[in-house]
Amino acid sequence: MQRFTAPYASLPEESRGRVHPETGADFRTPFARDRDRVIHSQAFRRLKHKTQVFVYHEGDHYRTRLTHTIEVAQVARSIARALGLDEDLAEALALAHDLGHTPFGHAGERELDKLMRPYGGFDHNAQSLRIVTKLEKRYAAFDGLNLTWETLEGLVKHNGPLVDREGDPVGRYREWGLPEAIVEYAAVHELELHSYASAEAQVAAIADDIAYNAHDIDDGLRAGLFGLIDLGDVPLAGEALARVLTLYPDLDHDRVVHETVRRVMSDMIFDVIDNVKRRAKTLKLHVSGDVRQLDQPLVCFGAQMQENNRVLQSFLNQRMYRHEKIEQIMERARRVIAALFEAYTNDPELLPPGWREGGSPKDPARHARRVCDFIAGMTDRYALEQHKRLFDLDPLFR
Repeated sequence: MQRFTAPYASLPEESRGRVHPETGADFRTPFARDRDRVIHSQAFRRLKHKTQVFVYHEGDHYRTRLTHTIEVAQVARSIARALGLDEDLAEALALAHDLGHTPFGHAGERELDKLMRPYGGFDHNAQSLRIVTKLEKRYAAFDGLNLTWETLEGLVKHNGPLVDREGDPVGRYREWGLPEAIVEYAAVHELELHSYASAEAQVAAIADDIAYNAHDIDDGLRAGLFGLIDLGDVPLAGEALARVLTLYPDLDHDRVVHETVRRVMSDMIFDVIDNVKRRAKTLKLHVSGDVRQLDQPLVCFGAQMQENNRVLQSFLNQRMYRHEKIEQIMERARRVIAALFEAYTNDPELLPPGWREGGSPKDPARHARRVCDFIAGMTDRYALEQHKRLFDLDPLFR
């Protein structure tokens, strides 16, 4: 059994349980069972061919949603272990955090959100919730994966509260309101949307940031979007690069990149661990519920690392995500999503048989959500194949 040294760790024996009670407990904890169910889901397997930044056929060594997810899980588990938290819960949340992403990365999400705006929009966190509570159909007794309350809570709130204590949306939900999927589910299963999630959920969230930064440096260098010399003045990355070059002045380029990236990750991980330990001691946390009652996240970088992280992300945003090559790819991806959405909404018969049920053009909102679920679940490759099949055109990427 795991040994928890942090008094604010989530204890599996104190889980609030599942919507559909289950008997037949085995050697796994409830959170370990959640992790295993995520891994065996169809949505998890599809991450193999979903894009981070580069479309699947551009190279075998760029990250996909699956490889990114595995890296996030590794970082989350390492941090959770160092802090004495429940590693299984942190890992389950890390493995599930990207299940709701569309094909073609953020370009696909932005386009689906625009197309779905008259019907409640699209949000990948809300879509992850739909997948694990409704769209996965594997078990005889229920739809979804019937995950524990703690995993569902962490999936929805890993980036912080969604509403204030009066119930008004906050942050990125302030303008358009909460996604319909979250509102509907919270109405039947209270997830305490006004509070922070567990320490384990917060660990999974910051592990996502750490993995993103590290692998985007790696992928950006590999793609030639920027060079090692460009990292020289970037805090954190530049400092790591300088240490590598001092220790290994004759190292070949590829190893310099790897050594730099691993130092960036290590610096961020150790900063999180040290900062959380200091904060937890100051805040005098006694049980896991104390973390939810704070008015700020427990798991975060120290002040200097926060600034370093901000500058690094700004660099990547300018030099990678807004690079002309990437913007051209994403514009083509946007057009593929728009064309598929229009085709399926105008003619439901184009959908596979299992997806034609539950909506029709006579019920536009329900039909549009059905189409949205279908497209959001596609891999890059499948989306391109469907575009080719429907329009008999080159899929725009060759």
